[in-house]
Amino acid sequence: MLIIVPIMWTFFASVKSEGEIFDHAWAVPETLRWDNFERAWNNFHIGQYMLNSVIVVTISTFGTMLLGSMAAYVLARYPFRGNRAIYLLFVSGLAFPVYLALTPLFFVVQNMGNVPLVGPFIGLNTHLGVALVYIAYSMPFTVFFLAAFFRTLPTAVVEAAMVDGASHTRVFFQIMMPMARPGLVSITIFNVLGQWNQYQIPLVLLQDREKWVLTQGIADIATAAGYDQDWSAMFAALALAILPMLLVYSVFQRQIQAGLTTYALK
Repeated sequence: MLIIVPIMWTFFASVKSEGEIFDHAWAVPETLRWDNFERAWNNFHIGQYMLNSVIVVTISTFGTMLLGSMAAYVLARYPFRGNRAIYLLFVSGLAFPVYLALTPLFFVVQNMGNVPLVGPFIGLNTHLGVALVYIAYSMPFTVFFLAAFFRTLPTAVVEAAMVDGASHTRVFFQIMMPMARPGLVSITIFNVLGQWNQYQIPLVLLQDREKWVLTQGIADIATAAGYDQDWSAMFAALALAILPMLLVYSVFQRQIQAGLTTYALK
């Protein structure tokens, strides 16, 4: 109920007039005002911001899962000198809030823009630059979760594949990845949710309005006009932001629960 009630209230508010939102907050709207979505989409450019969010989150989630799963697999299955130290270095990132790194992060990304050839694509006001920061920010939890999951997988199949001449790369992508699918799906959804809702990082790194992501666009609706903001359009924008994540969670709900249950039992 703590989750369902606010979500339902947001969707009801998105099709109400401002008078109904403030005077009859819990009442069902008498008339569905779909023009709220039209104003949010056209006047406040929510469609462009949503597309930007999709681009950034797609790149960052793919990079996070590829690099995170590879790092977690090596740390979980290959003993070598310094293995534990590297693992603890990854995990220590969980205790480091992003708020403490915003100022140095700005200058790091700014300096990345001066790198020859690739600088214009990974510096400030670039979606790839933000995606790279998302990847770095999401790696600690991804490695922490997947390393523990990879440790629980059986080794017999891997040993048989190695005897048949399979390379380490082939073992990872064709054997271990399918076996770890429940855990991979679970952590992918967590990363998508976290990166989709991120606000502080793009606020610092994306200053060009055309490059803004969805969270910046919604915040702009709420603050642009002081006490005269378009509340109906803002709730419509919130509904548009929530809807994709609801659909993703609804589609992959069983896989998420299976991944978490398998991890807990093992």
